Amino acid sequence: MAKQINLKPVYDKLVKIMKKHEKNLKVSTDNKRNYSLTGPMSEKFKKELWFGAVQIKKNYVSYHLMPVYMYSDINKEIDKDLFKQLAELTVKSYKTFKQRGDDIN
Repeated sequence: MAKQINLKPVYDKLVKIMKKHEKNLKVSTDNKRNYSLTGPMSEKFKKELWFGAVQIKKNYVSYHLMPVYMYSDINKEIDKDLFKQLAELTVKSYKTFKQRGDDIN
């Protein structure tokens, strides 16, 4: 059986980032596995716009930030250091995967 990873610290750190904006937005969900913010009522869409959320799923934590999709001009440039870290993690993952095969903890 696979070892269960404790995702709570990751969830808590991401919620802390999101919570910094709750005084200007509306908390629509706040429980142990889901935290969500909405904005004010949109005249254009006749509903509150969803700002973002943090959720713990079975094997991962998701971080949704809707303005990234809504406003293309706020997207940041590619972070070379982040991609370097991902490349290194991918190499390490491949080596471990190849070495251990289907020997899942």
